[in-house]
Amino acid sequence: MPSIFSKIINGEIPSHKIAENDLFFAFLDIRPISDGHTLVIPKIEIDSFFDLPQEYLSNIMPFSKPIVQALEACFPCLRVGSIIAGLEVPHAHLHLIPIVDMRKFSFEFAKEAPQDTLAKQADMLRKQLLLLTKINN
Repeated sequence: MPSIFSKIINGEIPSHKIAENDLFFAFLDIRPISDGHTLVIPKIEIDSFFDLPQEYLSNIMPFSKPIVQALEACFPCLRVGSIIAGLEVPHAHLHLIPIVDMRKFSFEFAKEAPQDTLAKQADMLRKQLLLLTKINN
């Protein structure tokens, strides 16, 4: 049975997409630790992150880098932290989380976000990514 993330990739479950390419799909977490909390998932369904094929492991950080830059530009933070946990959904994924304090860099602070808030954040991040693409080209 496909994971919830596979259903999101296939458009069977709505999401607030940030970016996508042939290998990866990035979208806002509906239970964010902080504003802008983004999930980066491979388009292949593999449970454990480090079981991903080398091509995915080699490309997930370059795919994530402009998203991190957009997060830093859009949300007040000291940096964007990342977490590879993978217990809640059996589909490898990377959390990108704007943080200001290590004490709040924990899933215990995750809470359901209003859909309209997520929609505004996703729009802001997509616009920032577009701007970054223009600057870097």
